[in-house]
Amino acid sequence: MKPPLTAYSGKLTDEQATTLGEWLKENNYTPRQVPYARFAGEKNKTNVVFYESGKLVVQGKGTQEFVEFVLEPLILQEARTGYEDVLNPERLVPRIGVDESGKGDFFGPLCVAGVYVNERVIHAWSALGVRDSKNISSDRKIAELAEAIRNTPGCVTTVVPIGNEAYNRLYHKMRSVNTLLAWGHARVIENLLAQKDRMNPAPIRAISDQFAADKGTVERALMQAGRSIELVQRHKAEEDLAVAAASILARHEFVTRLAALGRQYAVTFPKGASAQVDAVARTFVEQHGAEHLAKVAKQHFRTALRAQGLPEPPRQEWRSGSRGGQNTA
Repeated sequence: MKPPLTAYSGKLTDEQATTLGEWLKENNYTPRQVPYARFAGEKNKTNVVFYESGKLVVQGKGTQEFVEFVLEPLILQEARTGYEDVLNPERLVPRIGVDESGKGDFFGPLCVAGVYVNERVIHAWSALGVRDSKNISSDRKIAELAEAIRNTPGCVTTVVPIGNEAYNRLYHKMRSVNTLLAWGHARVIENLLAQKDRMNPAPIRAISDQFAADKGTVERALMQAGRSIELVQRHKAEEDLAVAAASILARHEFVTRLAALGRQYAVTFPKGASAQVDAVARTFVEQHGAEHLAKVAKQHFRTALRAQGLPEPPRQEWRSGSRGGQNTA
């Protein structure tokens, strides 16, 4: 017997979202502020969040009841719970999901993770709440999910962390964030396929987000083993459970390493790229010298120039298919 559902995610149309939002108000759900959410409410240990992306996430002990008695009959007007495998047989296919964290963060490394899943793993995660890490605001929750993912029987994982000094050397050589990302994704796929004896059945494809206009960017970075399976690159790949799990492992690795850098230099390094990041970068250079900046930050960001009081080059007009990330932030 399956345990009661404690986490649910799915897509809603604008009309369905409007209906749900009104229902939550009418039924006295307490409004919540959630990053990137159009609306969110909480009641009776049930949290309901609808994101700007069109994704709905329901969590808590009342999830099963909410889905069965509110969401399906009143909003979706169809029964899905218990029929996921029939409605979407692809969700059980043995596969590898790949995702990264730290690409848009000035401070800290770039971390790329890969996760192998099969039918047994998918079913084990039915009540775990695995979802895209961008929809999880708590680092503590990220850590809990990362541990659960790694400890799931049948699941195989790997993480390739690219520290700042190595990142800056690679970027100087490649001159493109997309090429660097492709290299990282390819290494993750190769590392997982080196553990093929632990994957039963063998993966038939690897799925990742399409971050480059040319899908061949990752394919060209793969070696012989990686070319033995189908490579699928698509936008919003994190909607796939394997990719979502990889995003969680990558984010956990990133925040862990960023915190370690902070302890090493007695600095709280903020995430992302912002005015706060600029201020911390300037202070860091004043206290530790510009020569240490490459040890904690990505030097191709404009923030690095501003922190050192150096002139910024003119911004290049973005063109589809152009090399990414040369003058970021």
